[in-house]
Amino acid sequence: MDKVRASAVEALADLLHDGMTIMAGGFGLCGIPEALIDAVRQSGARDLTVISNNAGVDGIGLGTLLETRQIRKMISSYVGENKLFAQQFLSGELELEFNPQGTLAERIRAGGAGIPAFFTKTGYGTLIAEGKPVQVFDGENYIMERGLFADIALVHAYKGDDEGNLVYRKTARNFNPVMATAAKVTIAEVEHLATAGEIDPDHIHTPGIFVSRLVHVPAPVQHIEQRTTRKRNAAAALEGAH
Repeated sequence: MDKVRASAVEALADLLHDGMTIMAGGFGLCGIPEALIDAVRQSGARDLTVISNNAGVDGIGLGTLLETRQIRKMISSYVGENKLFAQQFLSGELELEFNPQGTLAERIRAGGAGIPAFFTKTGYGTLIAEGKPVQVFDGENYIMERGLFADIALVHAYKGDDEGNLVYRKTARNFNPVMATAAKVTIAEVEHLATAGEIDPDHIHTPGIFVSRLVHVPAPVQHIEQRTTRKRNAAAALEGAH
């Protein structure tokens, strides 16, 4: 079965609808499925619940879906780099389910593994624990967290083949691998497209069995979330020139 689609819009054409739950990989702007997110924006689907570590930044990634008011609820662990995200949450326009970052990752992993719930110490005694069942194990209090499973997962990979086997690169191997297992349908955008058999099986991070469709997005824009530079010492620079 050919899983490759000609464009991100085509890859999502018959999958998107109002009110659905979408997982989107990435951390900050690293490893985000930007082309697929743009296709969601173009679709006009609304009242979305989006599971992602954060919501990109203003005007990039999931930030574009906040601009168009297509997201009703975010299940995330970080808001800080997106002013619109914070504004919509504080005004009551956007529903937000906050998670400690490790808990969010484990909720997604659990969903992909068919585990409906698990217990963790993290968050006990804080606002995170409000309304959640508490269980005592070995004299310690643990709160119950539910696994997460989405209608579709959008992931970004460095390389993939036409059977959907995926390889992630460095920091982009963040939430993408666990999200790829935790949805009814997983769609991947890949920077490099190979044919089946070209990728060493030992190098595959996500087996193709989890991936329904993929789109080739060569040379994506490499955004820098925060550019930090050190002031250059003029005397040292001049000495280095000789």
